[in-house]
Amino acid sequence: MLLFIAAVIAGFVLLMWSADRFVDGAASIAQNLGVSPLIVGMLVIGLGTSAPEMLVSAEAALQGNPGLGIGNGIGSNITNIALVLGATAIFYRLPVHSRLLLKEFPLMLASAVLVWVLFADGYFSRTDGVIPLLALVLVLSWMLISARKEAKAHDPLVEESIDEIPEKMVLKVAIFWSIVGLVLLIISSKMLVWGASNIATFLGISDLVIGLTIVAIGTSLPELAATITSARKNETDLAVGNIVGSNLFNTLAVLSLPGIISPAVLPEGVLSRDIPIMV
Repeated sequence: MLLFIAAVIAGFVLLMWSADRFVDGAASIAQNLGVSPLIVGMLVIGLGTSAPEMLVSAEAALQGNPGLGIGNGIGSNITNIALVLGATAIFYRLPVHSRLLLKEFPLMLASAVLVWVLFADGYFSRTDGVIPLLALVLVLSWMLISARKEAKAHDPLVEESIDEIPEKMVLKVAIFWSIVGLVLLIISSKMLVWGASNIATFLGISDLVIGLTIVAIGTSLPELAATITSARKNETDLAVGNIVGSNLFNTLAVLSLPGIISPAVLPEGVLSRDIPIMV
């Protein structure tokens, strides 16, 4: 049991560190290739906060534990709203001024309803996984077009997103850290999934429950850190934007991976308990 707990803790620590290295490297590569600061800023926020969840869900499905991946995606969304946003709002006022962000709230709700409808038959098929990914492409395209328009009006979320871009690296260094970060992301996700699934077996509980709780809270730590940091800087639009963007990625990307990789019957409780709470 102690070995499994150690694997989970080590996996979490390495997962967070490697996600930062990967995103910083990827952002710098994009900068070196002349990608606009707006796109790079959106990459840092969206991919940076959801990379851990994506790798863990994919690895869980590859290891034959899709319930852990599904629980991770749903649990991360619940944690983001109930814990991350709730805890931040206790200590800081979070007024929202961004018109772009106000448009994203209905999209976040709509994406959750879409997944609920796809899950209604009780089976998570590859088609059920592909549809949210296609929806994510449409959402990201719309967000980019809208962000370009709002940038001209000095939308606070757009400006704060650009400010979050990490310092530009030399291209060779950026490629190095992207590769190292990605490799360590894969290794750490394997450690985490192995430890978490064995804890579930040892305690006699389902992978879904472990994904909803331990794994979801752990992979949401980047959102907690980013949101509190943004709120302390009085970048309230960015603080809320971190949560909304992360939930969109979790719902449309993280939750789609288990279905694409390992289609399966949904674990008991997902439709009657977990999805309604998430929505």
